[in-house]
Amino acid sequence: MPDVFNLNRDPDWDRTEERPGWLSKGASVSRQLGAELIGGSLYELEPGSRLWPYHTHHANEEWLLVVRGRPTLRTHDGDRELDAGDMVAFPRGEHGYHQLVNRTTEPIRVLMLSTRIGPDIVHYPDSGKFGARDASGKRLLMNRPGPFLDYWDGEPEGPLPG
Repeated sequence: MPDVFNLNRDPDWDRTEERPGWLSKGASVSRQLGAELIGGSLYELEPGSRLWPYHTHHANEEWLLVVRGRPTLRTHDGDRELDAGDMVAFPRGEHGYHQLVNRTTEPIRVLMLSTRIGPDIVHYPDSGKFGARDASGKRLLMNRPGPFLDYWDGEPEGPLPG
């Protein structure tokens, strides 16, 4: 029989963020269901907090389902208040930038679903960072771009030895 995950009950929370302005907790729905191809996380976001930095994925599409509360969604089109039951899809690349903010006085709860395509590159335009993860999800890079290198930079020149 398949595992069941209820979005309205308190799950086994996997992680918490306790940084002021970013207070949240999350549960890996995909892990708790034993899913392989679709990623899912349930988040509870405290009042006055942001869920993640404003970002977009270059390999993965994400979907948002508002389970409880009225979060404010920030996209390239501006801010928009959402209601419980609303769903939004974030395409890959430049039209998929998004961030959730809780401007209410109660915690909000959202479900994020995503494809699991790896490797992935994530752009955080507010801070100018790029992150990269390998096919298994391990973080490879979190940095700001430096000088653009030539394709052959650092590679040996001349004929093969021997």
